[in-house]
Amino acid sequence: MDIKQKEIKTLIFEILGTVFGAFIMAIATSLFLLPNQLSSGGFAGIATILYYFLNIPMGITILAFNIPLFLFAGYKLGKSIFVKSIIGTTSFSVFIDLLDKLQPLTQDRFLACIYGGIIIGLGTAIILKSNSSTGGSDLISIVAKTYNPNIRTSNVIILIDIFIVLMNIIFFKKIEIGLYSAIAIYLMGKIIDIIFEGIYFTKLLIIISDKNQEIAEQIGEKVGKGTTGLFGKGMYTNEQKLVLICAASRGDVARVKQVAKSIDPNSFIIVANAREVVGLGFK
Repeated sequence: MDIKQKEIKTLIFEILGTVFGAFIMAIATSLFLLPNQLSSGGFAGIATILYYFLNIPMGITILAFNIPLFLFAGYKLGKSIFVKSIIGTTSFSVFIDLLDKLQPLTQDRFLACIYGGIIIGLGTAIILKSNSSTGGSDLISIVAKTYNPNIRTSNVIILIDIFIVLMNIIFFKKIEIGLYSAIAIYLMGKIIDIIFEGIYFTKLLIIISDKNQEIAEQIGEKVGKGTTGLFGKGMYTNEQKLVLICAASRGDVARVKQVAKSIDPNSFIIVANAREVVGLGFK
């Protein structure tokens, strides 16, 4: 398969992922959030207000608000993402208005914010994984990443959505709508992070001891984990020491600590969270 065929195959999968993600988002919006006046932020939040106050179909509003953003994004991001974003937003808008004709799955606002937030986060993550968007805050986040690649997608989306939720509180005059919407947005951001970064949290152990060689060998033999030695300097004692660093799963942390303490009861151990570890023995 040549490069051109691979590019076409990738594009087809990304378009299918975009449409599927848009459908998942529409389920969350039409069957959970919208019937309970809840907002997931972004243009959907504005569309929710217009839906209740002016009886304008939500899908039409979302599509109309995204047109200026499309023009800017197309110039900034290029043809591929521009086309996929149009497909994503159009699909999302159509699916919302179609599913809006069905009965909501719950009238309980608490259940709606929980399940709506989780499901819309899943749909959003699928679309972002497809290098696409449904417009609104997730498209803005993609544009933001062109200026700063280190920006976390979920943070950009949440900041924009908080502002939109405040607008919903003002218009609907119910603080609980904002509180429930905030839960939905928080869950949405968490689901996006989990899908992008994984759920396998790893621990990083930093071990300071005078018996580093023996500790490193025993960790390798008894726990099956490798260690790395870095030279450090105690600023109080002015002494140089070898510092061991060991990445381990949560289940192995206790065993690593036990090995270190059995060899050197005076060893100093720091256990920190490593959000993601890529390499031999890990991802």
